[in-house]
Amino acid sequence: RYGPKMPLAVDCTTELIRCKVLDSSGKLKSHELILSYGLALVRFVNLITERKQKMVSIPLRQLAKEVDIPIWVVDLRHELTHGKLPPLALCRKGCDVVLDWLRKTYWSRQLGNNLCEESEDEDEEEQEGMEANAELDSDAWE
Repeated sequence: RYGPKMPLAVDCTTELIRCKVLDSSGKLKSHELILSYGLALVRFVNLITERKQKMVSIPLRQLAKEVDIPIWVVDLRHELTHGKLPPLALCRKGCDVVLDWLRKTYWSRQLGNNLCEESEDEDEEEQEGMEANAELDSDAWE
């Protein structure tokens, strides 16, 4: 329908879901999965923040904060791009968080907010889960 101009959120969702399908297939080695998740996560952060980039270079952490992408996801992207590869578990967690961000930010709007009708209990559980994952911040790889 869109031809070569696929919406960024659709493109990112497709790549992230592809990673999860490959992961669940059991056909790829851990290293291959890290690379697959890594590419999808790097593309997500780069493509989503690119639209907010102005003539003056703005740090990715600031851009991510403006669109409510967790800072640790930006740090994960930085490690994937410039550092040593993070553990597979961290890549999986990043994928889940980013897919949830896409669901809330893009897909729920496309589907008339039907996907955002979560109970308060689910919101509280999600908040508790995010707090429990505080170790996933920028110090997680050290």
